[in-house]
Amino acid sequence: MKSKAGEVVDSLSSIRDFIRWGASRFAEGRLFFGHGTDNALDEALFLVLNSLHLPYDLPADYFSSVLTREERKRVTEMIERRISERKPAAYLTREALFAGLPFYVDERVLVPRSPIAELIKRRFEPWLKPGQVDRVLDLCTGSGCIAIACAYAFPGTEVDAVDISAEALEVAEINVRKHGLVDRVHLVQSDLFDQLGEQRYDLIVSNPPYVSGEELEALPDEYHFEPKVGLHGGESGLDCVQRLLEGAAQHLTESGILIVEVGNSAETLQSLYPYVPFYWLEFEHGGDGVFLLTAQQVEVFQ
Repeated sequence: MKSKAGEVVDSLSSIRDFIRWGASRFAEGRLFFGHGTDNALDEALFLVLNSLHLPYDLPADYFSSVLTREERKRVTEMIERRISERKPAAYLTREALFAGLPFYVDERVLVPRSPIAELIKRRFEPWLKPGQVDRVLDLCTGSGCIAIACAYAFPGTEVDAVDISAEALEVAEINVRKHGLVDRVHLVQSDLFDQLGEQRYDLIVSNPPYVSGEELEALPDEYHFEPKVGLHGGESGLDCVQRLLEGAAQHLTESGILIVEVGNSAETLQSLYPYVPFYWLEFEHGGDGVFLLTAQQVEVFQ
């Protein structure tokens, strides 16, 4: 008797067929989507096109193309793995998109998904003027996606990419080399600012760990494949964020800005510092919990 996967290989034919079938299987399996996509259809689209080595902006005319038997088998196995293993799709494909750029990822780093990508695409305007950005710092860089995207956004700018995890920096190095940015994106192993001396930056941007202990335990299965060091911010969720705020003033230029993602911990942060004028940014394509402070505003934490 053939397995369900075997029956599918024989009954479906086109790219469109497999995307539709994958979305149905994901909905049936009650998967969680939050690592680059937010729904079953987009997740299926990502996995099918990746399995076929096709671009994610594939013209619609190609969706009626008939797959070879080997291609059908490969796509089916990938979709079944996503259901049975519960791993985020990016860990299965070893690839994620961020700010329109491809990045290598594996279980040593979080899957890139920060709404900060939208700010990078806009070059942080109107808060920064591109011609006046000489140096950028990405704290808790992980895969290096924010640092690398900033290097693209500000040609000629020097970017320091910092992480406490040596394993994360190994992944970041793969991506820095992949994008040909070895001369401009500098990887530094450091606990936040510890190894940066007196260096100052026009922009400090960070997606630090900010998940509380209670929240971490309640997260869907997919999150538990990610490194805990990249998610867990202590019992309150804000241990790392508070230390970051305390050190930022010493590393910003006079006109520099600090941008930090704190996600669901935004309300807790605001209650801890009711006197701080956190500017909570809004996003056209979804996302929240990202604040902006100027160099003058962060001086209150010294």
